[in-house]
Parts: sequence; structure tokens; C-alpha cells
Amino acid sequence: MEMICITCPIGCHLTVEKLDDNKLSVSGNRCPRGERYAYEELLEPKRVVCTTVKIRKSDVDHTLAGIARLPVRTDKGFPKEKIPELLKKLHGLEIALPAKRGVPVLENALGTGVNVIATRSIGKTANS
Repeated sequence: MEMICITCPIGCHLTVEKLDDNKLSVSGNRCPRGERYAYEELLEPKRVVCTTVKIRKSDVDHTLAGIARLPVRTDKGFPKEKIPELLKKLHGLEIALPAKRGVPVLENALGTGVNVIATRSIGKTANS
């Protein structure tokens, strides 16, 4: 299998072969990050997840100009196979304001150790 490493701007062309015992042989990488990337991508793929969550209706007022959702994302890669379950949980979540960028709205999502954080500050203390 061939793939391109995306961990740095070089974009090494990797060749990956599955060996016995669920191990991989990786070649073409110019640094150790390429080998780590191939292992993670093929054996334990992760993605940063971005979406929005509802803002509690009583917190939406004329000062928010009709903003009813808060943009959020995971603070690091989240297990790819659990993304649908995470999205279902987030789409059912309703948060209270104020919200501050970088602050978790959901900690340890689905027991993975990954937090979901606000990517925008909204509310009366948003700038503090």
C-alpha cells in the first residue's frame, strides 16, 4: 500500500506492507514521524472533529444577533470509529452561556481522554 505522510510539509511517499503479527513495514519516510503516521493511520486512525452545539434558548438574546449554535472541535485526534457516536452526543447537547474559546464543553468524550472545546467566545464575559 502506498500513502503520503501529512505530518510535515515534505509529504514523503510511504510504502507500507503488513507483516505477520499485525505489524507493519514502512519505507520511504525521511523521519520517524512518517512511520508513526502510517501506524496510526492504518491501525488506529484518528481525526479532529469539528461541529456545532446548541446554545440554551434562554441564553440567545438580541445581543447575539440570532446566533443559536456554538462552534466546537476536539482538542486532538478522536478515534475514527467512534465519530458517529460523538456527533450524536454533541448534536443532542445544549450549553449555557457564556462560552469561552478553548474551554471544554465536553470533557473526556466517550471515555477517550479527548475534550471537545469551544472555538469561539460567545456571551457577556466572552472577552474576559
